[in-house]
Amino acid sequence: MEHSDTDADVVIAGAGPTGLMLACELRLAGVDVTVVERLAERTGESRAGGMHARTLEVLDQRGVLDRFLAAGELQPVGHFSGLYLDFDESESRHAYPLMILQSVIERLLEEWAAELGVRVRRSAPVTGIRQDAEGVTVELGTDGGGTAALRARYLVGCDGGRSTVRKLAGIGFPGTPATMTALIGDVELPDLTEEYVWVRRGPGGDYSAIAFEPGWFRVITSDYDRVAGSAEPATFEQLRESLVRLAGTDFGMRKPRWVSRFNDAARQADRYRQGRVLLAGDAAHIHFPAGGQGLNMGVQDAVNLGWKLASVVRGRAPEGLLDSYHAERHPVAERVLHNTRAQSALARPGPQTEALREVFGELLVFDDVNRHLRAMLTALDVRYPADCDHPLAGRRVPDADLKTADGATRVHELLRAGRPVLLDLRGGGASAAVAAGWADRVDVVEARSEADHWSVPVIGEVAAPAALLVRPDGHVAWAAAPDGPPGRAALRTALTTWFGPPARR
Repeated sequence: MEHSDTDADVVIAGAGPTGLMLACELRLAGVDVTVVERLAERTGESRAGGMHARTLEVLDQRGVLDRFLAAGELQPVGHFSGLYLDFDESESRHAYPLMILQSVIERLLEEWAAELGVRVRRSAPVTGIRQDAEGVTVELGTDGGGTAALRARYLVGCDGGRSTVRKLAGIGFPGTPATMTALIGDVELPDLTEEYVWVRRGPGGDYSAIAFEPGWFRVITSDYDRVAGSAEPATFEQLRESLVRLAGTDFGMRKPRWVSRFNDAARQADRYRQGRVLLAGDAAHIHFPAGGQGLNMGVQDAVNLGWKLASVVRGRAPEGLLDSYHAERHPVAERVLHNTRAQSALARPGPQTEALREVFGELLVFDDVNRHLRAMLTALDVRYPADCDHPLAGRRVPDADLKTADGATRVHELLRAGRPVLLDLRGGGASAAVAAGWADRVDVVEARSEADHWSVPVIGEVAAPAALLVRPDGHVAWAAAPDGPPGRAALRTALTTWFGPPARR
């Protein structure tokens, strides 16, 4: 076996959106990282087609959102199993979904990763893993048929639903099997005069055709009378026949760019960590791609894991911090699997389901129903466990307008460096004094909120806090009410829990 001279703190398997986002998060924290990818180059396949509010927020927190906005198109509506949801600008500065193809997302993330110094090694499939007390050896295949190895302190599998890393680590992947088959392809449809055909339903299934660029369409057909075998190839002719069966015509379909298949199987890793091996994205969870949640959940996995893994690698926090990754993200994916199973059932053809869809559609006119589903799909309502009873604790921090000594700013702009922030909105320096022992890893900012109340999805208006501790992923670790006690002991506990013991004086 040929051993590479290039070792890394962390090796990431998979150069998709999750792996690249994680690599960027680790590099922002000063961690040496190498991404290994089995493919020789990006496929260019469109695949996922959008980003929701919480993902747009985390990109804004890192100062790269404008790149993605320039490459996509915002739309004011989304859907739950094909039933439209209205989005409310009051819930986020970036409330509207962004239509942008996964191929473009991957390109932009890889460009950012290169700027940060991430190494991406292609044509390097993972073939073996050996863990010990000090690290993990990752065995790789090479172009010439030989093998190589990388030595790292940790390995993160971001290598998709059929994850080799997950299998080699012996992590279970329980769930429910597929009950239907969907085909997806990018093709030309010269006989289709519309630019947007959304979920036309028939007795055997449904189809959609959406023009992302002039001249070609993304076509999706869903058949509920068969389940394709995992080894069965997806072909252009199958896609054409499926569209004819469901639409009565193929609209002159021609010139396929790519064709693939998916289904409604829903599975989740029974643990996200096995020693020095961790999982994120589709390697940790797969589900029916309803509501556009999969890519977004993977990116948010990466943002949750990145700062924690960096803290452990750099010796600033104990290894037990990594256990909070599973504790926080596993329930989030569990809920997504639950709602996508519901969406799959709601999409199934038949008179009973049509009646259910009609009743469900009537419920969506109620603001509370729309708000609940919207917050769930966008992940704006995610709340992690927190040892603090403030209503903001555990939630993503609102992007409130602030006034500092240096001028106007926003909360999310304070997170550009990927570091935790202690935001003091009361003044007087009491919170800063508590955080003095963490000055090497926590930024302290004194500011004044421009508003007396902050808008929080699901719970509504919350009085602007006197102070709050914001984790690098944008979730609140601790907050003090404006008219309550300063909570110095609780702040010290939160600092120690999330960012390790204070530095020695």
